[in-house]
Amino acid sequence: MSQHPTIASVEELVGLLGEAAEIEHGLMCCYLYAAFGLKTGEDEGLAAEQLAAVRDWRRTILGVAIEEMAHLGLVSNLICALGVRPHFGRQNFPVAPGYHPAGVAVALAPFDRDTLDHFIFLERPEGVDEHDGGAFAGTAAYRRGDQGDHRLTPVARDYATVGELYRTIAEGLAALVVRDGEARVFCGGDCGQIGPDIVQLPGMRLITDLASAEAAIEAIVSQGEGSNGSVENSHYARFLAIREAWERLAAADPRFSPTRPVARNPVMRRPPTPEDRVFVDAPDAARLLDVANAVYNQMLRCLIQAYGRTGDEGRVKAELVDVAIGLMGVVTPLAEALTRLPASAAHPGVNAGMTFATMRFYQPFIEHASEWRLLTTRLRELARGTLAVGDLVGDAAGLAARLDAMAERLGALGEQVPEAAPVPSPLPAHDAPATGGGVEVAEGEALTILFDGHRCIHARFCVTGAPGVFKANTPGEWIFPDETDVETLVGIARACPSGAIQYRRKDGGLEEPAPPVNLLKIRENGPYAVRGALILGDAPVGYRATLCRCGLSKNKPYCDGSHAEGGFAATGEPVTGDLATLVARDGPLRVDPQRNGPLAVTGNLEICAGTGRAVARTTATKLCRCGHSASKPFCDGSHLRVGFQAA
Repeated sequence: MSQHPTIASVEELVGLLGEAAEIEHGLMCCYLYAAFGLKTGEDEGLAAEQLAAVRDWRRTILGVAIEEMAHLGLVSNLICALGVRPHFGRQNFPVAPGYHPAGVAVALAPFDRDTLDHFIFLERPEGVDEHDGGAFAGTAAYRRGDQGDHRLTPVARDYATVGELYRTIAEGLAALVVRDGEARVFCGGDCGQIGPDIVQLPGMRLITDLASAEAAIEAIVSQGEGSNGSVENSHYARFLAIREAWERLAAADPRFSPTRPVARNPVMRRPPTPEDRVFVDAPDAARLLDVANAVYNQMLRCLIQAYGRTGDEGRVKAELVDVAIGLMGVVTPLAEALTRLPASAAHPGVNAGMTFATMRFYQPFIEHASEWRLLTTRLRELARGTLAVGDLVGDAAGLAARLDAMAERLGALGEQVPEAAPVPSPLPAHDAPATGGGVEVAEGEALTILFDGHRCIHARFCVTGAPGVFKANTPGEWIFPDETDVETLVGIARACPSGAIQYRRKDGGLEEPAPPVNLLKIRENGPYAVRGALILGDAPVGYRATLCRCGLSKNKPYCDGSHAEGGFAATGEPVTGDLATLVARDGPLRVDPQRNGPLAVTGNLEICAGTGRAVARTTATKLCRCGHSASKPFCDGSHLRVGFQAA
């Protein structure tokens, strides 16, 4: 049991959760900083085996950082459940001694052995003896002290490990529920939270009672430290594995150095005590650092605007979170470019690094009034700033275009929000779906058949159902619409899962109707088969499509059969999730492929296993299309870890 006094009030509990939020936020930045500075190029002096290992370490550290994002999200949900706005502010780096307990030193450092040992020390389970990295152990004797007798004003508590902090929070929650009852403690409900329907991060969940709060805390602790170090995929275990590999490589080559010469504790403003900091004042690095920090702060701003909302539909939160994730994708190439630039003439041989400098003021913009103008204006400012550093970043024009596109999305959303943020209007009944070039048109007396070979997955409903109409492997003309009766041909066209076959009637009969229920079927080792009034980006594409989920298609977002050639293996029978009844089951279904990320889907949707079993019902979700998510069909952020590339 904890040696700390029992938490006496929700006010004190919120204070502890605020510190937990700052720790998760700070560690996420520290891990990202270490990953951004790793050598990943073939021209950086590493042997083939060393380079492969370091690239793998980068993926591992980014995966840990993504889970720290999930921890910050869970802490934010818990704060919301208590009726309070979440906390995204924190101290700038390096965090002053005493702000956290002595064993929780939070500073930006290159990924050397001291830093690795420090990461292991931070993630260690309670009772495990690990020594902190030498460069981080200077305040080990300091103790903040506990408050002793309960006071009205909460004060800082000491804890030896992050797991102990969360154990104190869990015990405090349980005690308050016994004293005051769940309804009074969890008075905030879940309406202000971000759930797994909006962001698919490992362990993400809504919190409404003590059981769900304890499950969230257990997810944080088990992902971080594991269970006495025995959870194979915990952060602690993953860092231990890196240390073991490092020792093997260093024994074979004592000169082995996996990181660029990035600064320890870089800062973007001249510090009053410069002894342990590197002031980044080299002109090129200073310009790029300014842009990178500005983009990062806008990412935080979008998260702040998403959390705590109580009057919007899910699409508003989903769009804001999507933009936040997109901004993190812009930060990454900016931050990595910084690690290749000299930091300052005062520090020869030292390269710059992103400082993650934050603003002092992080209160949310007023909803539905100025927020959309402020958000879009800022995104366009960032786009111009990114273009201005085009000589320092390889794809500055592409990054600027992405920022402009985010501004357009939020600007359009802001125009809709006062009227309840509707989903896109349905397809006009007789409008032809948008198709790419090369669509074949075969005219018959009663029907026109349209065939888009770029979407065809060779399901063979056509050539087996109407072999007289669809004469495969025939040179030249091969579709003969009049070779079978109209209704048979209409049925075959509607059975085409990919939407490669469409039709137009000339006989006055009914065109293809929108499905009464929007369905997505998960094919075993294969794509998503979707039926609904589909809008891909801003273009209507009919009522049927097969979308890539293996990440291998050369015709993304459509499937092109590459899952078979690439040996993709993924079950079509995932576990059952949220099956809450939808208010409506039809209507427009919008699919927005995220750049280098998942498929963002908004609209009423029932997700089914290959056998037809319902897996989930949702109005906003993100579906994995990189092929690596551990929670398929939903995205868990693995696209960032594996470096997935897609327009």
